[in-house]
Amino acid sequence: MKLLKLQLKTLKIFLVSNQQTTYYKSPIGTTEIVGDENGIQSISILDDASTASILSEVERLNIPKEVPMCLQDCVIQLEEYFAGTRTCFDLKLNPQGTEFQQKVWKELLNIPFNKVRTYLEQTKAIGDVKAIRAVASANGKNPIWIVIPCHRVIGSDGSLTGYAGGLWRKKWLLAHENPVKQQSLF
Repeated sequence: MKLLKLQLKTLKIFLVSNQQTTYYKSPIGTTEIVGDENGIQSISILDDASTASILSEVERLNIPKEVPMCLQDCVIQLEEYFAGTRTCFDLKLNPQGTEFQQKVWKELLNIPFNKVRTYLEQTKAIGDVKAIRAVASANGKNPIWIVIPCHRVIGSDGSLTGYAGGLWRKKWLLAHENPVKQQSLF
């Protein structure tokens, strides 16, 4: 399999010939989406420095900006999610991780839109209450941001704890999924 290696300052990206990448500007930052015909492998939020570096390199190399066919449904569904018209995703997923991580990520998919679960509840759901640190670690390594909803896992006391995209994004996502509705005064 032919590999193409791009050097972006200290960031190295390896593109496998059948793997595709696109970037989506969400309300809370630029998102990198990677996948192929086998499914979405990662959706990650980029920090501002990475975004500027990558996008300038895309311009410099004249890489086409069209969304690859295998990623189009993902971009459309993310747009719908952020527009408030999508509450669940229907995508072929292909996250890469250990067997334990896969088990944790699969269980995260069972947390409904507009609901939260504690880390303890998450460990009970996978059948091992003693694995709370391992579950938290697997959540932190979740490669498919938003679609595999690790942002819906909170501390036992209801606090927002650890989120790879930053706690402000976790707070934003939870508020987005549970907007405060103004009640009628009459």
